[in-house]
Amino acid sequence: MANAPQSPVITPHHRKSVGDLDDQQLGWLRQAWNAVLPISDERGYNYHAGIHGLPLPMYCRHGSPLFLPWHRAYLYFFELALQDQVATVSLPWWDWTSDQSHATGIPDSYAVAQVNGGANPLAGASFPPLVREQAARSLGESPAATSRQPGSPGDLPTAAEIQDVLTAPNFQDFSNRLEDFHNRVHVWVGGTMAEIPLAAYDPIFWAHHCMIDRLWRIWQLQNREPNMDPSLLRQALPPFSLTVQQTLDVSTLGYDYAVATAHEIVGESSWLSGASSPSLSPSTSGETPGSSGPT
Repeated sequence: MANAPQSPVITPHHRKSVGDLDDQQLGWLRQAWNAVLPISDERGYNYHAGIHGLPLPMYCRHGSPLFLPWHRAYLYFFELALQDQVATVSLPWWDWTSDQSHATGIPDSYAVAQVNGGANPLAGASFPPLVREQAARSLGESPAATSRQPGSPGDLPTAAEIQDVLTAPNFQDFSNRLEDFHNRVHVWVGGTMAEIPLAAYDPIFWAHHCMIDRLWRIWQLQNREPNMDPSLLRQALPPFSLTVQQTLDVSTLGYDYAVATAHEIVGESSWLSGASSPSLSPSTSGETPGSSGPT
């Protein structure tokens, strides 16, 4: 695992909306994804996807004050793995509040099965044997590859709903409310995304969680103080070499979100658009840390 960041990065790269990626940027993303898929050590896709759930142990944090910091660290280290393969790549975010998402659902770049005469690596992934073996015991099934069963696009969260979440006065209230919408999207995508131990193997997981991380960044821009329990800042985020404090300033992690979409004044109507293992349910933010909550 890469070392923790030590100082602010002078020129961070900017994560963009999936819908705003040009052909070259989308090509870089697919190139990096294809490069990490076959790697069998800690640089590879299966290693990073497996941190979240299967194979055991499961490290993901939900229904906890660590939900947002843990997933920010998770995205950070996976993005570094992609950049080891293609230095110019950044993880994009899927704006499921946009008019386009409410018309078509999952973005075409993640939905089409074939691109340029080959398999689209963003459309899905296969499960390694150990994951299939453990899934058979915990889920009662052993799928060979990821699947999706999306709902009606109109059922995705709306910009107005998220604007309301961004008015939360403190970190814990914001985190709880945002996690509920996060859960809704996991359930909406269905299939693999609705199963905690397997969700991170679906490439759309990463675009969804970048959207969640982006919304936390927007909330932070409105609330310059952490507004969280000071004791939380010192908590570690295993298996990552970061504490909560080290996740608060994204500049130290080497990224930010495009100015036009992350720094817009909130309130303007256009700002946002720019046991057996449980399945996900839309409202579990009251769970205790380490319990079976959504991804």
